Amino acid sequence: MDSDRIAEIIIAEIRSTVPELEAQPITRGDSMADLGVDSIERSEIILATLEAIGLKVPMVQLHGPRNIGELADLLHAKSKA
Repeated sequence: MDSDRIAEIIIAEIRSTVPELEAQPITRGDSMADLGVDSIERSEIILATLEAIGLKVPMVQLHGPRNIGELADLLHAKSKA
């Protein structure tokens, strides 16, 4: 699964977790914080994404990405390791 597909999954999970963002355009360059996603919602989104792509990674290894695209790239790299 490539990084773009993972980003699509993250965006779908954002819309599922935060319904008020359903109609808002969301891109790889957007950060969850800038979208108004709080830390608990962010954790839910990341856990749901990990489950959807079948990846088991400790959450502590997922700190650092500044936007959805960087998170997707990191998850993609982890899935190849």
